[in-house]
Amino acid sequence: MTQPPLRRGSHDLPVSRTLAEFMRTGWADTEQADLPADPVVPYTRARRELLHAQFAGHRLVVPAGGDLRRSNDTDFRFRPHSSYTWLTADQSSDGVLVFAPDGAATLFLRPRSDRKDDEFYRDRRYGELWNGRRRTLLESARRCGIPTRHITELEHELRAPAATLVLRDVDPRVDRLVPPNDSGADAEFAAALDELRLVKDDWEVAQLEQAVAATTRGFEDVVRALPQARGTSERYLEGVFWTRARVEGNDVGYHSIVAAGAHAATLHWTSNDGPVRDGDLLLLDAGVETRTLYTADITRVLPISGHFTPLQRDLYELCRRANDVALACLRPGAPFRAFHRAAMAVLAQGLEDLGVLPCSAAEALDEEFGVHRRWTLCGSGHMLGLDVHDCAAAPANRYLDGVLRSGHVLTVEPGLYFQPDDELIPAELRGMGFRIEEDILITSDGYRVLSADLPRTAADVEAWMHRVAA
Repeated sequence: MTQPPLRRGSHDLPVSRTLAEFMRTGWADTEQADLPADPVVPYTRARRELLHAQFAGHRLVVPAGGDLRRSNDTDFRFRPHSSYTWLTADQSSDGVLVFAPDGAATLFLRPRSDRKDDEFYRDRRYGELWNGRRRTLLESARRCGIPTRHITELEHELRAPAATLVLRDVDPRVDRLVPPNDSGADAEFAAALDELRLVKDDWEVAQLEQAVAATTRGFEDVVRALPQARGTSERYLEGVFWTRARVEGNDVGYHSIVAAGAHAATLHWTSNDGPVRDGDLLLLDAGVETRTLYTADITRVLPISGHFTPLQRDLYELCRRANDVALACLRPGAPFRAFHRAAMAVLAQGLEDLGVLPCSAAEALDEEFGVHRRWTLCGSGHMLGLDVHDCAAAPANRYLDGVLRSGHVLTVEPGLYFQPDDELIPAELRGMGFRIEEDILITSDGYRVLSADLPRTAADVEAWMHRVAA
């Protein structure tokens, strides 16, 4: 892989020979010789050993990915592929982890710009004076506990003959260097990586606890901001939560859903441009991503005025009862889908009691019928970790059709969604959405609610909002 040309802008000024020579002189040595190893290194080493044991005799290639263009010459803020970070603790762009067939791992990285050429002050993507200091190869080796080489040596490394598996569709440059095989082995490799990540180790659980704690504080920030947000838009509250995410973490773990009024019936509402009005409900689905890239994913429904109306309370409590029943299903060895089925039984009965279903709840729950899904729409939870929908490529028999195991972290989030134009329901139900979402750790004897510091019942929500606002 050859050194790319300098990334320059159309409006950059020309550089004279005199200026170029002058820019290369007079710089201090900033090598961080005492940089300690990242605390996660013992865990990443164990993870790499598990992966190699599953694919011994193969060369394994796991890229971080590169910058993605947002518009013209502007990129999105870089975020590495989760499997790459899980194996390395590195978060720099363009990195590639390569396992030799004997299991020896090497990190191919783009190190900091030295002062011997023009990159450090002329390259808009990689130049240190443009985008900050990257680690040297030696610093990265110390920090990650993995030998490092320059990314320009990767092409030569991958030319050597070996049975090679690549995590594809992450870095187009890497995909081009290793032609895909026709056996489906690369897809199996990606699935195996996600399967290995299903069970969280102690370090990961601690990161998720931090993410949940910061998210809890972000929800409190939103409650305190509700008086100022009235008369503005959902984006005011989105910005309030984002501030917490950026101050305490890396960013939000996904686009925040700040859905007031009828927008709460849209599952993934992210425009967040609607009004915030007394009498309406606010469905807030948001998560802080830690600086180690683990995210929370929590939802609460908040009465903007601080008090539920009787109908809002009844519907909220219906969802809360469904959530309670779902939680009671969680234990090691339980089918993953069991909690969803339990929640749907409660919601279907509630819909029957409301006179909404065109049949009995029992008939609606028949998979060949399933008409209750008009108002429940989706599954009731998913795995959580480095990604908000974590380990999505894991084999179905180990995830969706599998059983819960100690160390799984997942969400439980049954909901009801009444669209504003649904003429099959009473007018007073239209334009409301309800979802209570908890982050859950499966333990050896049951479960622990990581998000327990946020209230669940309608009465507790009102009391909490009053206390936080005061």
